[in-house]
Amino acid sequence: MNAQEAQNIKWSENIIIVDGDYIDRVAFDLIVNFERMLNRRIPAADFSQWAVDIALDGQLKPGNHETQVVLLHDRKNPKLENFTPADYEKELNGQAFKDAQLGEFIINSIATGDETAEKYTVLLDLLKTVLNHGEVKRIMIVPNAEDNHLISTLRTTLRDVDDELKHITVFAMQPLEGGNFKQQILGYSLLNAMGISSSEIERKIK
Repeated sequence: MNAQEAQNIKWSENIIIVDGDYIDRVAFDLIVNFERMLNRRIPAADFSQWAVDIALDGQLKPGNHETQVVLLHDRKNPKLENFTPADYEKELNGQAFKDAQLGEFIINSIATGDETAEKYTVLLDLLKTVLNHGEVKRIMIVPNAEDNHLISTLRTTLRDVDDELKHITVFAMQPLEGGNFKQQILGYSLLNAMGISSSEIERKIK
């Protein structure tokens, strides 16, 4: 899917918009840190499990839902280095999987990075598109939370959204100040998708 096609497709009730380069970088940092802490090899994150965890953290209740996952990535990065499956075009774009608890997840990827489609701009345009679609009820956004200008623009974009009509959750590694949206910590879903449990961490800390 390209940025233009995003304007014209039929959207699901539940949308997850992801900066793929950002989650890959965070996943790498977590793998390095937890291999040291737990003294074992940490596998690449299971992408399907991670998407399910994001939906659960976004308060999606069990049911036969349809959830669309849109992965934005720089054109120069054709695959995720710390997730499996990893190749945007060959393994992720246009694929779908069924979760026993939450229903179907449909994955699309959009390569960004040319003059007309910087990832920052594509993410904001995509968000505005789904905000204007009545059928979209739940939006989960995983932006580059270290980009202060982007986060500030997100706050402005979401300021007047009616939370009775749209349930919006923004994911970051640290709590964000203000904003007309729910927040969740990104790290929990990534750790779970890597097979790291809180009980294992607690045993090592003691």
